[in-house]
Amino acid sequence: MSLEKWAAIASVGLFAMFAGELISIYHFMTDVATNLEFGVSFDPSPKILQFISIGVAPASILAGLSFILSRRYGSKQIGSLILAGGIILLIGMAYCYTLLDKLVASYVTDAVFITPPLFMGISIPVMIVGLILIKTNKKRPKKEYF
Repeated sequence: MSLEKWAAIASVGLFAMFAGELISIYHFMTDVATNLEFGVSFDPSPKILQFISIGVAPASILAGLSFILSRRYGSKQIGSLILAGGIILLIGMAYCYTLLDKLVASYVTDAVFITPPLFMGISIPVMIVGLILIKTNKKRPKKEYF
């Protein structure tokens, strides 16, 4: 497989990892009794920023790299991978957004409140880029070896 396919596969994995991380931390913040029983106290903002920097930021860069490498000729495979990554991000952030009402008030910070809608908005351009690649379908010229 070519570089752009591997980058698209990696971006899908990182989008899924980010959604899973945020879902798990939001579930952690809903279960107050267990957290207090074990004496757990933490600030969710640095964790969320850490998850953004190791999950969705590299995923977006890899999706952009895949798009740039294959935009001239298009690719249904790469476009569908990027589209799938955007859908995974949208569904994961929509689920996190539904958990906002169940969070304990002490855990609700600006980062906790802003992250799901922000990345739901970012998933839309990712899906558009995937659709552009799916619809662009030109023949690649044969390489000429001199």
